[in-house]
Amino acid sequence: MAKARKEYDAEGVKLTMRTNDYLADMSGQLALGIMANLVGQMQYFYTDKIGMAVGSVGVVMAIAKILDAFTDVIFGNIIDHSRGGNKKYFRWMIMLAVPAAAIVALMFMVPKNASTGMQFAYALVTNLLLTAVIYTMIATPFSAVMVVRTRSNSERSSMGVFRAVGNYGAGMLIAIATIPVTNMLGGTQEAWIKYGIVLALVVLLLFLICWNNGHKAAFTRMNETEAGMGAEPEEEPVPFAPAMKMLFQNKYWVIVLLFNLITAITSAVAASSGTYYCKWIFGNDNLVAIIGGMGFAATIVGFIVSKPIISKLGVTKTVLYGCLGAAICAAIRCFAPTNFAVYVGSSLLGSLVQIPLMCLYGVLTAMAVDYNEWKYDKKLVAMSGGAIGFGNKVGSGMGSLLLSLFLILGSYDGTLAAATPSMRMSIYGFSNYLPVVINMIMFFMFRSFDLEEKLPALREEVAARRASAQKQ
Repeated sequence: MAKARKEYDAEGVKLTMRTNDYLADMSGQLALGIMANLVGQMQYFYTDKIGMAVGSVGVVMAIAKILDAFTDVIFGNIIDHSRGGNKKYFRWMIMLAVPAAAIVALMFMVPKNASTGMQFAYALVTNLLLTAVIYTMIATPFSAVMVVRTRSNSERSSMGVFRAVGNYGAGMLIAIATIPVTNMLGGTQEAWIKYGIVLALVVLLLFLICWNNGHKAAFTRMNETEAGMGAEPEEEPVPFAPAMKMLFQNKYWVIVLLFNLITAITSAVAASSGTYYCKWIFGNDNLVAIIGGMGFAATIVGFIVSKPIISKLGVTKTVLYGCLGAAICAAIRCFAPTNFAVYVGSSLLGSLVQIPLMCLYGVLTAMAVDYNEWKYDKKLVAMSGGAIGFGNKVGSGMGSLLLSLFLILGSYDGTLAAATPSMRMSIYGFSNYLPVVINMIMFFMFRSFDLEEKLPALREEVAARRASAQKQ
């Protein structure tokens, strides 16, 4: 006899999600993850396959990400001011699915024999189109879905796990496949173009799967009564300037913003550091695929245990332990930087302890949105997510700039047969020492995040307000 499906979670909040909803939602995150992680490979592609100067590449990546950051805030405000109920969160995905696929392929079609200025302009424009325009216009409303799709923190956590699987799976796909596949195809720019076309078709298919499920979904938050809270009307929009003031007066939102900013820096550096490390420290860039393959099993274990760990420790402790564990693992590499076993073991363990943390990005944003609702009687859903995206994009730009700065300080030269001592030190710097510092900053910063224990009472107060307003 089939087990009856629960209708409410432990807090009495109505459950709305099915397995196919989680899987379709994950496909959207997987497509976005491929686009985002692909950008992380571009620094290596530009320097070692096109021959662009390290400084020029760093400037391109930084400008693209910083300009991209402002589009998140602007577009988040547009979404909050738009009408259309559930439809508005997925209409951009279907409109931009084909352009998204096209720009993925175009990223690799840099005119190799063109002038330095032409290559710089092409790289800058394609990066802006990918991240500042297309990615942002899909990801901003999509990130808001986690908040409005369900009120249940349990289901939000499950969505976070599935999305983290999608995002991390995209990273694993790019890390494992990029170097060996392009090398197998000849290792030339033409090989990277062929690889990009295949990824473009995958991105298109994944977006179509996500949209097909999402645009038909009924969002309980919008149209059903739950636990006596009453039906929830569509929120009146708040002008841009007052909305930003509200967000910056929400200390929990500021913490989440800084948290996203700092983690984006580490992610941007990590996306390229493995390739540089394997090529120049261990002498074989194909080792990236081997390390990625070894990490696949650890990743599966990490996602299996994520939900129990989060349930046991709670949101705040999961983040704190994840940051501390990652810092310790990076510190171990500092004492044996040329030992392959130590590098692999510490990297895999560091990723493993941070996987539960990765599942909580959307949950943390949703908690900050709930606090907005209590404090201002305004959720500012898309604006909150868009402004958090601002932190992600600025962080990514800063990460790319930091990576380029380390390489410049190390007098990096991709045409050499072996790394010079200064090149090796620069690679140790951004691969081993920087993660220690950044993860400890996040650890101490997040110790003041005490919203988790306050949230149930705040929600009860919001429910009482709404019930009182409906009686009047």
